[in-house]
Amino acid sequence: MEPSCVQFLENKTVLVTGASGFLAKVFVERVLRLQPKVRRLYLLVRASDNKAAKQRLHSEVFEKDLFRVLRKNVGDECLNALISEKVVPIPGDISLNNMGVIRDSNLLQDMMQEIDIIVNSAATTRFDERYDVALGINTFGPLNILNFAKKCAKPQLLLHVSTAYVCGERSGLILEKPFAMGESLNGKNKVDIDAEMLLVEQKLKQLKKLGYSEEETKQAMKDLGLKRAKLYGWPNTYVFTKAMGEMLIGYCRKSMPIVIIRPTIITSTFSDPFPGWIESIKTIDSVIVSFRKGLLKCFLVDDMAVCDLIPVDMVANAMIVTAAEHSRESGSHTIYHVGSSYQNPVMYKQIYEILNRFFLASPLLGRNGLPIVPNVKIFPTMARFRVYTSLRYKLPLQVNLCKLHILRLLRLIFPSQLGEKYEVHNRRFNIAMRMVKLYRPYVIFKGIFDDRNLERLRIKNEGTEIDKLIGSTKCIDWEDYFMNIHIRGLITHVLKK
Repeated sequence: MEPSCVQFLENKTVLVTGASGFLAKVFVERVLRLQPKVRRLYLLVRASDNKAAKQRLHSEVFEKDLFRVLRKNVGDECLNALISEKVVPIPGDISLNNMGVIRDSNLLQDMMQEIDIIVNSAATTRFDERYDVALGINTFGPLNILNFAKKCAKPQLLLHVSTAYVCGERSGLILEKPFAMGESLNGKNKVDIDAEMLLVEQKLKQLKKLGYSEEETKQAMKDLGLKRAKLYGWPNTYVFTKAMGEMLIGYCRKSMPIVIIRPTIITSTFSDPFPGWIESIKTIDSVIVSFRKGLLKCFLVDDMAVCDLIPVDMVANAMIVTAAEHSRESGSHTIYHVGSSYQNPVMYKQIYEILNRFFLASPLLGRNGLPIVPNVKIFPTMARFRVYTSLRYKLPLQVNLCKLHILRLLRLIFPSQLGEKYEVHNRRFNIAMRMVKLYRPYVIFKGIFDDRNLERLRIKNEGTEIDKLIGSTKCIDWEDYFMNIHIRGLITHVLKK
């Protein structure tokens, strides 16, 4: 790699929040393998104390197969020594002042004296997260981290991981522009973030006074988040609260250099440390899994729309390079889209055809020992999808439910068999509707994410190792990636068979 990038990491102290998350793991592994002479990595995770934080990092981060290349390169003993020397587990919570580290004043003071770079990768992962939780982590969490960074003795940069979909449901070319404080997507109402938090506090008090259960409160807060998001033009709570987080740190940054990374849909590793590493079911993967099991019979998607995917290692590489580029740039505020739709788009139609070919060639066997052959009907509009689901699922559900009630009342024959049919229809209907509700803003998304800031940085360093590290999504053959990397990685690392 270009010496400047390696030298940038050498002897640096980096704080990483959300350290047990998917992207953060890949970032940490990349830093340790690229520059073992990094001074220190403070890794913040939710835990009750230092011991619990250490145990969580070992079980959820360093024991993962992701580290097998590094482990093979240096050996178990050396890797354990490297982790022991360089990594400091931090129990904390970014929704709290000083990230909850105030209880250990000595540790807090050490961090403030040492930290050069702060990387915030903490976020809620659900699109329909309860509003109070999402506000605490996605909106006020970044502000708490910024305020902490300002107290540090020598902070060089705050790198904040957001999402490209803070743009809402805009179409056309989406530029790498920061939000103005209070900006809404529909232009009808100005967003008052403090008022949103006050609204949440009042709502929680009201629900408690009314005697709502924990589950009822959870659902009420989810409904509130969705309502507030749509009021200002965002499709869900996740992207709305992430956008407000961007507003706060942009408005309050003063002279603090800030880089905001906006990745699109993050998928398994493309090549580094090896192809196909992933953990848990991510966004598009729930569709793939349901497709594989034959549970997905119909889906709302504009098959000619672009699905913007980006392998996780490319995002981690972009984080390192942009941090090196902008550290010490007093007052800078730079946005980077990290995605593929601008330079190497893949359409949903292509993905659908690839999935068909893969699972026809390598089908999952059903309980009866026969191969499951996926057969999914695609509908490009919500109107057509609703007509089909009403005829295919709702009507049979209503008929079967009536019959089931009659049979139960009269205690006639085969109630269990009919009940089983009802449950099958009901399960399939619920799966289809849940996925459509979750992904509707993205499967008919008409936007293309401009990623010219990252491309300019690559061209500026053309022919160097920095160029190679940034890479280009143009090198991705999407059919090969899905057929030989992503789906196989999903089966190997998540589904286990």
